[in-house]
Amino acid sequence: MTSHLEKTQRVNLLMDCYGDLLTDKQRQYLSLYYEEDFSLSEIAEDLMVSRNAVYDQLKRAVASLEEYESKLHLMEKHIERMALIQKIENQQIDNQQMQDYLEMLKKI
Repeated sequence: MTSHLEKTQRVNLLMDCYGDLLTDKQRQYLSLYYEEDFSLSEIAEDLMVSRNAVYDQLKRAVASLEEYESKLHLMEKHIERMALIQKIENQQIDNQQMQDYLEMLKKI
């Protein structure tokens, strides 16, 4: 089971990758909840909708982000690239290893 922090980090990464594919309304709800840390009640009050409407909008928007990721894998590839870059930065590597890492990055 993932923690709230892990889910928040995942949704924020997904928003970075796929946010432009969402509706303005979906982006607004996700931004308020995951970036601004508003509660469901605060969002409902600000947008003059029910708390349940906020919950439903968030659930649908996150499902859309997850569906995009399952088809396009942009976040997965980003994480792989960042892991390789971190590996390169943290190691003293020779020329051949550098070429190997560069080839791996090209394939991602």
